[in-house]
Amino acid sequence: MSVVTDALGDMLTRIRNGQMARKSVVFCPASKHRKAVLETLAREGYIRGYTEVENVRGQLQLEIELKYYEGMPAIRKIERVSTPGRRVYSGIHDLGKVFNGLGISVLSTPKGVLSDNEARALHVGGEVLCRIF
Repeated sequence: MSVVTDALGDMLTRIRNGQMARKSVVFCPASKHRKAVLETLAREGYIRGYTEVENVRGQLQLEIELKYYEGMPAIRKIERVSTPGRRVYSGIHDLGKVFNGLGISVLSTPKGVLSDNEARALHVGGEVLCRIF
């Protein structure tokens, strides 16, 4: 059994690799933080959705349904911003647009995990977890 130091980075890499391999579903270990990020991705339309399933060893896993549009992945680029070794925080006024507003940033705020648009509407800043286009 290996220990993953960056659980969110691991999940983002699984999504990226799954879309490059044209998979319809990818799996990753379940956690509240990962579920909150997936909830934001589903709300913004980057994934079809996710479900919590139990694997053969009885551990909970997230089954992530990837989304494609006319054969192309819905997520063209997905990158981690904050890492365990370097946290990146942004106030709402300092938060730039991702690809001129075509993409989103996912933030961990005091009001939960939100997209940059939701954070602007609620007037909260926070830790920039990842950028998606």
